[in-house]
Amino acid sequence: MHIEVSEYKSPYGELLLGAFEGKLCLCDWKFRKQRNAVDQRLQKNLKASFVTEKDSEIINNTRHQLEEYFKGSRRSFDIPLLLVGTDFQKTVWEALQEISYGKTSSYQELSIKLNNPLAIRAIASANGANAISIMIPCHRVIGSDGSLTGYAGGLLAKEKLLQLEGALSKDQLKLF
Repeated sequence: MHIEVSEYKSPYGELLLGAFEGKLCLCDWKFRKQRNAVDQRLQKNLKASFVTEKDSEIINNTRHQLEEYFKGSRRSFDIPLLLVGTDFQKTVWEALQEISYGKTSSYQELSIKLNNPLAIRAIASANGANAISIMIPCHRVIGSDGSLTGYAGGLLAKEKLLQLEGALSKDQLKLF
């Protein structure tokens, strides 16, 4: 069993794309701190190893849709996704997908939405374990006070993604 892996250079940093059995399981920042942990989780849970091969149809479609997104002509994705994690993580990642383009949410708002108001730290941890960045828009989660919080691609990438989507107010931009 193999996870087909390919690199993609976005305007905001390098991403790794990975496909398994016709679904995208990886769209993550190449140089993130938790790179090894994310990769090991995918390989262990899928019982598969990474291989760099000729790009598959799913990888090519992902590249195309990401290019449209970065040009500002795509607001949502229709790539089949394979979420690899615990049931709790999958619940959080599904909730993240409900945050619309151009909108933001906080960990506190997500915890309330998931009927678990004391799970703010667990939700933040699940958010940080997201292996399908941008398409599962963890960049749309900000602090309750409107500040930008940690992001696997770095705060500059997060800021640029939110600017691209028009999700930052002019007051928030003054902070940076």
